[in-house]
Amino acid sequence: MLFEDFQLDPSLLESLKAMGHHTPTKIQQQTIPLAMEQRDILARAPTGTGKTASFLLPALQHLIDFPRRFPGQARVLVLTPTRELASQIHRYACHLATDLDLDIGIVTGGVPYGPQEETLAGNVDILVATPGRLLEYLDKDKFDATEVDILVIDEADRMLDMGFSSVVNTIAIEAQGRKQNMLFSATLEGGGVQRFARDLLKDPAIIDVDSPRSEKAKIHQWIHLADDKNHKFQLLCHLLNQEEVKRAIVFVKTREQVSSLEGLLLKAGIPCAFMRGDMEQKKRFQALGRFTKGEVKVLLATDVAARGIDVDDITHVINFDMPRSADTYIHRIGRTGRAGAKGTAISLAEAHDMRIVGKIERYMEQPLKRRVIEELRPRNKEAKVPGKKKPNAKAAAKKAKKK
Repeated sequence: MLFEDFQLDPSLLESLKAMGHHTPTKIQQQTIPLAMEQRDILARAPTGTGKTASFLLPALQHLIDFPRRFPGQARVLVLTPTRELASQIHRYACHLATDLDLDIGIVTGGVPYGPQEETLAGNVDILVATPGRLLEYLDKDKFDATEVDILVIDEADRMLDMGFSSVVNTIAIEAQGRKQNMLFSATLEGGGVQRFARDLLKDPAIIDVDSPRSEKAKIHQWIHLADDKNHKFQLLCHLLNQEEVKRAIVFVKTREQVSSLEGLLLKAGIPCAFMRGDMEQKKRFQALGRFTKGEVKVLLATDVAARGIDVDDITHVINFDMPRSADTYIHRIGRTGRAGAKGTAISLAEAHDMRIVGKIERYMEQPLKRRVIEELRPRNKEAKVPGKKKPNAKAAAKKAKKK
């Protein structure tokens, strides 16, 4: 299948060609034809699958087919959980619309209000926004959602994690005249995403190209058992010093741990950049810039800070701290092995981490291999997770009699 098969406008095909996109990805093959028919879409689309073009191409085609007569507010609204992701989508939309006379705006937190208010005061065809800042403009009557034809919710599961569900619902209610809704999420499991979908979508086409289990085909995953924090740090340094580690994201649980680990790595002679959820936008972009330009090969990040990072050629993801849930693990390892490339995901697990390791293995439907670095072999055996207690037969009999 080629992009020409979607009956896209020649200007969009030219933009795709100029960007080096010749063959649609699986998510694009399944989403674009349905979206062009103005079906609501509920799609499971991990990072790196080409989902952005899946919603931008149909949205742009809609604006070409139904041009507006008078200037006004946004007709396509894309809501995304983080500033970085909003910035990436905005840049991509501008590239796709190179030969189109469209106004594409961006509204996010962490930047001055003045320029954004000027953007909203003029004509806007496509608006990419984070929900919190957009709601502020909605409350101040600086933004009017009544002209929205197409509403896109990107990374819906992350949106829920960050507590944006009520904000997104409020914005959706204001956009009463919308003709189409598209919701993309890295996972469709869990009641939160399903409730979100029920509230926002009408008879959606459900698209699930790759199940989480398919990650195992392109991402090598294994675990190193660690006795304690010091042993875990030694393992991390050994791994980061390997020649095959060209570009790595190291995940930790807390902002405090990010700062602590950065200092330890610098002392060990391993330069790194870091991103924390409480950083100013300018510093976040600077850190990401050092990483993407190759000035440092290691980026430390919390899950919150890493949302929206879209960097190719990440060879390794290392879980210095294990995630709190199995779907967060899927999000993390999805940073490597993008666009068909092979990647490596390594977890450093202490005894207290074995419960979540078990959950991840059940979710992935495969065991995570245990590996040992000879000179850093753990002293302790793997901790066994206690299973559920079997009901006592006598106690059960007594309970039955009482009933």
